[in-house]
Formats: sequence, structure tokens, C-alpha cells
Amino acid sequence: MIDSGKIDSSAYLEKKAFYDKVLTVYGRNAVIEALEDKTVSIHKLHLSKSNKDASILENMKSIALARGIEIKYHDKQALARISKNAKQDQGVALDVILKYFSNVNEFMLKNINYRIIALDGVTNPQNLGMIIRSCAAGNVDAILLPTKGAAQISPLVIKASAGTLFKMPIIKTSKLKETLIEFKKDGADIYTLSSHATSHFKEQHYNDKTIFVLGNESEGVSKTVESLSNKSIAIPMKRGVESLNVAVTASLLAFL
Repeated sequence: MIDSGKIDSSAYLEKKAFYDKVLTVYGRNAVIEALEDKTVSIHKLHLSKSNKDASILENMKSIALARGIEIKYHDKQALARISKNAKQDQGVALDVILKYFSNVNEFMLKNINYRIIALDGVTNPQNLGMIIRSCAAGNVDAILLPTKGAAQISPLVIKASAGTLFKMPIIKTSKLKETLIEFKKDGADIYTLSSHATSHFKEQHYNDKTIFVLGNESEGVSKTVESLSNKSIAIPMKRGVESLNVAVTASLLAFL
């Protein structure tokens, strides 16, 4: 006899795993840019029934039809629930599949060695976008991004990343400390960045499993995460400069 509860549970987990990789973008410019990029996987295009005729909307629909993307029409309230930003969605939303998004277990199964940049309380969306861009261009295998207390993926982040968000592996976690502990169990060394550290970031020997943690723009790395660090390192600066923008720091680490 088949246990329907187990079947439902398996189906639910599969569906949840799929939607964990779905990002809904909104706003006409962001949506058309994603539709025009054939390297971006798309699940569904959402349009408001109240939209007035416009060439950009017709262009969206023609691209969606050509790419075999489902188009759904909604009233204003329903679209607002999908976009979660009624004031700025401009009557359009798009479900993008972020195929490089994963969780810690999935990432470890696929990667024996890795270099990761973890973000601890980075709240500025533009900083997040620029960090993603630098990591995508450099020697970084993934970004570890908390789902709470930090900037989340949004049209502003996509714009600041110059589209590299769709190419960069990102590990999402609801509990940064616990996830870092899992990586330590896997043999990873954790380095926190601090302007007060005495160890030069270029003078370290980094092993095949290395995580760099970048902290909040004004407060730095949290004490709970700092306690997990193997070592605190610094980027030496001249002329009395005390700190660098977190996105600039990420860029320097990405090209170590």
C-alpha cells in the first residue's frame, strides 16, 4: 500500500526546491532586459489586465511567445501580491529561474574545493549587486547570502550586478552561523575582514576550502560570526584611510 503522505511530502519538497530558485523581478525595464537575455531561464510572465497599450508590453509578449514562456494576466491586486511592490511594478512581473542558487548541502555535494565570500549583514542593495559582479568576474565559487538582516535580490541589485546575478552561484541561508559551522566541519577555513587586524590579506596561505566573511557597512562582522573565524585579516591602507567600501573589499578578495 502506498503512503500518500510520503508522496505528498516528496512532491512538496520538490516544488519548494524549485520555487527557492525563482526570483520575481518587476518593472518594465528590468523585465524586458531579462526577457531579451536568452541565457536567463524564465518560468512565467505576469501582466496586469489594466495595462494600457504600449509598445514595450507588446514586445514583452512577442518575446515570451517566441521563447515559449507562459503569460498570465491578473487584476492589479493579484499582480501586486506577485511583485510585492505595487508602487513600482508598472503592471508587469517576471519569474526568473536562478539555476545557480543552492543550499549548503547541495553546494557541498557538487564542490570538493571552493572559495566563498559570505556576507554578514550587508544591507545596501547596490553594494550587493557590485559584490556579485566582482565575484562573478573573479576567483570566487559562490556567495553565501543570508535571507534575513541583509539586502535581498531585487531589481536594484540586478542592475548593480550588470546581469551577472544570473551567472553567479549563490548559497542562501536562514542561519549564517550554523551554515558556517557546517562549512568548518567540511574542512573550510574562515577569515573575517577587519581594519583592526594585523595580518596582511595577501600574506596568508589559503587552503582549498576558504571562506571570507564581509560584515555590515558600518558595524563590520558580527561577534557571533567573528567567534567562528580562524583568523582576522586586513587590507593595509595608506594616507590615513581607515576603511574601504565592502564592495571594493570583495573585489580585492575576488582576484587574490
